[in-house]
Amino acid sequence: QVQLVESGGGLVEPGGSLTLSCPASGSTSSIYARGWYRQAPGKQRELVATITNDGTTTYADSVRGRFTISRDRAKNTVYLQMNSLKPEDTAVYYCNARATIKTYWGQGTQVTVSS
Repeated sequence: QVQLVESGGGLVEPGGSLTLSCPASGSTSSIYARGWYRQAPGKQRELVATITNDGTTTYADSVRGRFTISRDRAKNTVYLQMNSLKPEDTAVYYCNARATIKTYWGQGTQVTVSS
């Protein structure tokens, strides 16, 4: 089993920055990829960014160039650095971990971009 806890969300003004963190605990050796997803009110959950064990990253077109995903495998932690935030980035952000037998999800952290 893998446990994930996101942190770092909050209220930020448009154009501001925020960094999210998500350490994993439990059977972390089974993890082969990490990711960040988000869900805005009334919308489906969408992919934000992913990173595999070999360091390959993917980004949603809407965040490419503004967000950066990274990970510290020794700390079992994935990060999402968010710059130039826009109101449309407002959502609950979820961390995930893809493991051998299933995908695990955190409980989410709220990010609100507003003046």
